[in-house]
Amino acid sequence: MPSDSPSPLDQPDFSGPFDLPSSASPLDPSAGSPDSVVFGAGGFIGRFVVAELLRRGRRVAAAVRGDADRLTSWLAGQDVPLGGLSVIRADITRSGLGLPPTGLDGVRDVYNCAARFAFGLSVAEARAANVTGALNVLDWAAGLPALRRVVHVSGYRVSADGSADGSADSSAPDYRRLGAYEASKKEGDAAVRARARARGIPLTIANPSTAVGPGQYVGLASVVADLWHGRLPALPGGREVFVPVVDVGYLAAFMTRLPEHEETAGRAYWILDDRTPVLPDLIALLARHMGVRAPRRSVLVGLLRRLPRALTGVNPETLSFLSADRYDTAPARAFAEKAGLSQPPTETVLTTWADALVAARFGTASPATARYGYQDVAGVRTWLTGDRERPGHVLLHGLPLDAGSWTQVTARLDTPALTADLPGHGRSAIPPNPAAGQAQEEGAGQRATVGQARAEQAAPSSTASRARAEQASPRVTAGRPRAGRTDPGATVGQARAGRVGARALDPGALEGWMAELLGPVTTRPVLVAHSFACGPALRYAVAHPGAISRLVLVAPAFLQNPASRLLRSWAAVPLLRHLPAARLARTLGVPEGSTADLARPGRARAVVAALRAAHAQRDELRRLLERVDVPVEIVVGSADPLTTAVDVPVTTIDGAGHYPQLTHPTELATHLEAKVGSR
Repeated sequence: MPSDSPSPLDQPDFSGPFDLPSSASPLDPSAGSPDSVVFGAGGFIGRFVVAELLRRGRRVAAAVRGDADRLTSWLAGQDVPLGGLSVIRADITRSGLGLPPTGLDGVRDVYNCAARFAFGLSVAEARAANVTGALNVLDWAAGLPALRRVVHVSGYRVSADGSADGSADSSAPDYRRLGAYEASKKEGDAAVRARARARGIPLTIANPSTAVGPGQYVGLASVVADLWHGRLPALPGGREVFVPVVDVGYLAAFMTRLPEHEETAGRAYWILDDRTPVLPDLIALLARHMGVRAPRRSVLVGLLRRLPRALTGVNPETLSFLSADRYDTAPARAFAEKAGLSQPPTETVLTTWADALVAARFGTASPATARYGYQDVAGVRTWLTGDRERPGHVLLHGLPLDAGSWTQVTARLDTPALTADLPGHGRSAIPPNPAAGQAQEEGAGQRATVGQARAEQAAPSSTASRARAEQASPRVTAGRPRAGRTDPGATVGQARAGRVGARALDPGALEGWMAELLGPVTTRPVLVAHSFACGPALRYAVAHPGAISRLVLVAPAFLQNPASRLLRSWAAVPLLRHLPAARLARTLGVPEGSTADLARPGRARAVVAALRAAHAQRDELRRLLERVDVPVEIVVGSADPLTTAVDVPVTTIDGAGHYPQLTHPTELATHLEAKVGSR
């Protein structure tokens, strides 16, 4: 569980040689002569150091291995002033670093945030950046006429002692036992100390723990990902395992102030948050925040070392980071106090980071630009995006989508928007249900016989375009088979699972959830709902007509052909969860990435429960539509028309199907902005 290195998604910058252009990238003369240079500026820690320096008015040369646009775009997105920035290309694995021959003579402070982080590296690959590269940076810095300090990022598990120029273990690390990454970092730490001492280079070593913040997707983040996806049956290590974290913003502030204090030369600092909970408590905290179950069991490190990796799924190189060791942070705390720095609250750091991980799908997607995160709504950990106080539009998603399905629409609206993942769907937690054990999560679907699945497949269904997991508002009675008919999925266990799922999606509970969701709203927004969500949105509009200005129902399923019987059968649960993503997306008619959450515990069952519940509500919702006292508009695609006549304005988007927000976001946004006439 390495922690002192940036994400491989964010920093491939110094992982090895690359073909430099015939002349190195020139400095930007408009930025002035740099007084600082940051190596590894494209990485996680490096870019925060660059941002901190620029905010403090420094002139910075940001050394990257690849394209400069990625760094400058990120800095601009953080509202960092770019007037003092020059971006240069460099390769620390080469002597001389491939830097421009002139323009850097005024550099006083050198920050080496570059490293090669990956498991399974060869010794040569790891040493090229973490040993040879670190020494190359030091040798280059030694030739600077105005050099004040070199700040080198080492690691909290590899640094030898609290002094940067003191004695260090000169024996070669055991690459076979430690793995190439950790061994190369240990060797590099000792080599940098020795070289600085031999050449009289003013060196300060920063030993950060797991630096956390938006953009960090490795190390501890992989454990959080397994927790969120329901793939963490047990924790590695014992009860006292301590994997400390540090806020990356605080780390950057700490590092950039080191050269300003002469007494920090020749010192090493363990920079971490002593208040970090032990690993089991840390994981429990994040589980509560995200509304998932924390593992109750653990597996000792000694046993993990003995078991085959194919069985445990644990990389042996991570095990040395699972330790109960504590670290001498007193010097770092004393310096922070002198520099006027204080660490933010630990829980806030961890939960904010967890929100960022979920928003970016653990590094596989771009996070939302609006505010996002988990909040309690009617006792349910709910994923929200946008403005919860003054939205112009509130948008609710259908199935099997989440609030991200509205991203392209909200980007085109002129007013702030609020989107939310419905309880039990997308990223939101499954509503608490004391009567249901987690073991029942998909037991009903798993017990469906092959014959039952075949019966469902043979049952009459709507057109292919209606092979989607969509319906209207749910109801408790949905899990009960109709009198006089045989429900193909109605084993005892399946009926039990149906009732559990239906309770979780009870319309009364959803109405309470929506009332609390919109409680802080001070405007009268337009309430927009898609397909399944049209049911709860309609109920809310009838109960709270003064809270919204109008209601827009996009592809309301209760007015269209119903979903197939197969999709409303408990036999569909294992199919939804285990079908290959591409095939499932084609079957449902949605983009491939939109079905990813169905593999999470309980999500496939929640979809089927919603479909079954909604099917029983079609007539009731049609009657409710006649009672609503706010302006209503219906929007459908030309390929997915209404099958029931209604006395409300209907807009048809040419060429669209059941998901116009995904296929025709501009047209839909235009309709949402338009004024709806009175009925």
